[in-house]
Amino acid sequence: MDDLLLPEVDEDGAPFWAYAARGELRVQACAAPGCGRLRFPPRPCCPHCRSFDSEWRAMSGRGRVWSYVLPHPPLLPAYAAQAPYNVVLVALADAPGIRLVGNVVSGPDAPLDSVDPGRLRIGAPVKAVFCPVSADVTLVRWQLER
Repeated sequence: MDDLLLPEVDEDGAPFWAYAARGELRVQACAAPGCGRLRFPPRPCCPHCRSFDSEWRAMSGRGRVWSYVLPHPPLLPAYAAQAPYNVVLVALADAPGIRLVGNVVSGPDAPLDSVDPGRLRIGAPVKAVFCPVSADVTLVRWQLER
């Protein structure tokens, strides 16, 4: 996994990555009275009420595959070695309007190609698993639920 691209941790998203490192899936929410709407990706201002007050709400870590792709070569060398693999968009069960990008894998530290692409389906239930990949980043990945 040494050559895989990693997300850039910025000030707004740093809490997301800190919670992920603890094995928690949390989503930013507006903390203004009367609003409370969830938002992702994290940002300083609520797009609904324009408040700068926010908090991080715990999610169950469950969701459903909303969409997926199977990238084909040409790919970056680190990814080509694991092809075919999947990239999924997961709608969170607790917040269906929030969708996270990731990979369905057989376990937290499993390679990207660890799940047969034929097992993927739109609507398939998944649960979050956490894979530390650097000192600053623990990736949220997904496992199929039975």
